Amino acid sequence: MTLPLFTPTDDPGPDFAGLLRRLAMPSLPTAPAPGSPPADGFRHGTTVVALRFAEGVVMAGDRRATEGHAIAHRAMEKVFPADRFSAVAIAGAAGPAVEMVRLFQTQLEHYEKVEGVVLSLEGKANQLGQMVRGHLPMAMQGLAVVPLFAGFDLARQTGRIFTYDVTGGHYEETEYHATGSGGRDARTTIKLGYRDALARDEAVELAIQSLYEAADEDSATGGPDLIRGIYPLVATVTVEGFTPVPEDEVAERFAALIERRRQEGRQP
Repeated sequence: MTLPLFTPTDDPGPDFAGLLRRLAMPSLPTAPAPGSPPADGFRHGTTVVALRFAEGVVMAGDRRATEGHAIAHRAMEKVFPADRFSAVAIAGAAGPAVEMVRLFQTQLEHYEKVEGVVLSLEGKANQLGQMVRGHLPMAMQGLAVVPLFAGFDLARQTGRIFTYDVTGGHYEETEYHATGSGGRDARTTIKLGYRDALARDEAVELAIQSLYEAADEDSATGGPDLIRGIYPLVATVTVEGFTPVPEDEVAERFAALIERRRQEGRQP
């Protein structure tokens, strides 16, 4: 395939998804034909959380993917860097969700190369909302994707969190949010432990605890797998950029949490 050429008056601009549409190339999986039965038997990502702390935001996600009532995958990745200063986490239909993340990452990189500047954090949230809205026909067939977006706003010098619904509507959360099948239990845990200006270690600890409690109540949410050495993914986004929390640190924090539960007389 040769590279497309455009005249100066026909510049496609910085919209990568729009460029794909102009070239008649699919940017995301297309919806099933009208009248098709609802999709079934696909992998489903579960619980992801995000919360603000003094230096930015923490984002975390469990690793389990389910297919109906069965565990389809035990080590799925649900937290991704969108670019240097933002992160996106996914819940919902796993395949379309991962494809949406890849397109979103490419869109942000394409915009920066074409325009020569980084898109604002609100602009990034808007771009992701447009992709979710474009996915609505598939969501109506049961393949819903509900991302969670967060990043460090360089203009405001603070972390910000955005949530979405299946229609592409996005809403800013001031402190924290969690979505997916275990989102309610995760939010409750964060609510009980959250306070303004948390330190980084406190925020990471609270995110880990929220996923642990969600896994304890929701069968679709995976907790720490001590036998296989599989732990939730955790990352921070600060003025220094997107930084994964080392797996050994996450493992140590889960081990300490389980030990505290034992000492309190509660089953781990």
